Amino acid sequence: MNTILVTATEESTGKTAVALALARLAQERGLSVGYMKPKGTRLQSNVGKTLDEDPMLARELLGLDAEVHEMEPIVYSPTFIEGAIRGRESPDELREEIRTNFDSIAEGHDVMIVEGGGDLTTGGIVGLTDPEIAELLDAEVLLLSGYETPADVDELLAAVDDIGDRLAGVLFNAVSNTNFDPLDTDVVPFLEGRGIPVLGVVPRQQDLAGITVGDLAEELNAEVLTRADTDEFVERFLVGAMSGDKALRYLRRTRDAALVTGGDRPDLQTVALEAPGVKCLILTGGFRPPGAVIGKAEEKGVPIMLVQADTLTTIDRAEDVIRSGRTRNEETVERMGELLHDHADVGALLDGEGDEE
Repeated sequence: MNTILVTATEESTGKTAVALALARLAQERGLSVGYMKPKGTRLQSNVGKTLDEDPMLARELLGLDAEVHEMEPIVYSPTFIEGAIRGRESPDELREEIRTNFDSIAEGHDVMIVEGGGDLTTGGIVGLTDPEIAELLDAEVLLLSGYETPADVDELLAAVDDIGDRLAGVLFNAVSNTNFDPLDTDVVPFLEGRGIPVLGVVPRQQDLAGITVGDLAEELNAEVLTRADTDEFVERFLVGAMSGDKALRYLRRTRDAALVTGGDRPDLQTVALEAPGVKCLILTGGFRPPGAVIGKAEEKGVPIMLVQADTLTTIDRAEDVIRSGRTRNEETVERMGELLHDHADVGALLDGEGDEE
């Protein structure tokens, strides 16, 4: 049986989409596939109630019979971490639980896809980092990484050292057009010259990287105050707390952003409407802006949404939506499967041979 653990140098690098897409590609090759995510990190509360939908999605998309608690035996919550620090969790017992559940799930399968939790260092408190889990389950490791500047290679090399001989290869995911050529012509040869296999460079796709303004409004339970188009994509959030002049210089440097600010800041709202990279305004505290601001927003085609929560709560919720809302559905997994087929050496992972096409 071939076991592949999918981990990443940092959070929100596309582990779930890649892991499930890889599993479906294996099924298309006629292989029987199982799935496991030993550490659940998507939490509803500090006491450990999990909102992790990844195992449920895996069950649905892969047609699996295993129970969710078997596929995700550890809920890596703040309460769990505190308990581990105070000696209330036994690393040996946790390792045995993971191994037992893995053996049960893996029975009869040709391939096991194991999804890491957070980044590759998550779980260190109980000796269950992703490299340690790979050792426990005798898995090869697919390391996902983003790429924006050459300095990112330092973090990648540190991760490669942590993984050691179990590294199957590196997959760069969501690489922008501007970074694609430097990565391909400079970084990939550098890594391969050091004996680090690069299995693919997947280009950034906006429909996978962000969320539409309309979907964001629905997730935030926001009231949309304008009649502007809500189909634009948002990929990042900015907190508006500066003066108008400073804000305009700052906002002009951003792209595909939502500005989150108090509804009682019409000066900042007016300035933000002049920045082409601001795709919508999210006004907090339940304060409605003046009619002049709404009118200008409709003229510029920029949606304004109103939420009752404070700015900090809204930012936390919005960033969680960006991190998890767009990467966990069947459409996204299918799209990622197409990208892996076109831009990654899937054969090197699934059967140890490079793709022929």
